[in-house]
Amino acid sequence: MQTIPKEFFIDPSRCIGCNACVQACAECDTHKGQSMIQLDYLDRNASTQTVPVVCMHCDSPTCAEVCPADAIKRTADGVVQTARKPRCIACNNCVLACPFGVPKMNSAVNLMMKCDMCYDRTSVGRKPMCASVCPSQALFYGTREEIEQLRPRSQPLNSFQFGSQRITTKVNMMAPRPPHVRLIDLVEMTLDVTAALYDAPITQAAAPADDLLANMYIEPAA
Repeated sequence: MQTIPKEFFIDPSRCIGCNACVQACAECDTHKGQSMIQLDYLDRNASTQTVPVVCMHCDSPTCAEVCPADAIKRTADGVVQTARKPRCIACNNCVLACPFGVPKMNSAVNLMMKCDMCYDRTSVGRKPMCASVCPSQALFYGTREEIEQLRPRSQPLNSFQFGSQRITTKVNMMAPRPPHVRLIDLVEMTLDVTAALYDAPITQAAAPADDLLANMYIEPAA
């Protein structure tokens, strides 16, 4: 019997800013007390909505491509590892190049550190630490069928547009399901991340994450 692969899903609209994921990340056996993720705000000036910042694990990771020391590796199953200490030269190339703003330089040890999806756990079928403690399931680790049953009004996306660059990822971002798009087209949907830079600014006191994401779709060509 074929095993259905588990995937990682992020749902910003469900994040309550409790920091449980950040604390749990530090408890991963291979992280040695250092959290590899952090919380950020979708729009610090207009909203209190937080979002967990975890690595999206790009299919073609820009961080690894710009590393002059070849310190960042991608595993055969698509997990982009944190920088290797013997090779990392703390040049900050990866920090500047990542379109999602994930890598962070730890100046205390001169090493780039980022989410590795708790590879010691996920490689043997266990949940990442962050997903195992998230009380609102803003971070969810399971099958695509499970997430579709739990969130029938949302759609997992792993294709993102940054200007002229399109990036596909191992990790999925949950976004509102557009009512006018056919189900067969949903697998080809892309979020235009940079669209928010050119649209009129959101002035509501607390713009929901769903509203922010809903205006960033690129629909598949007819």
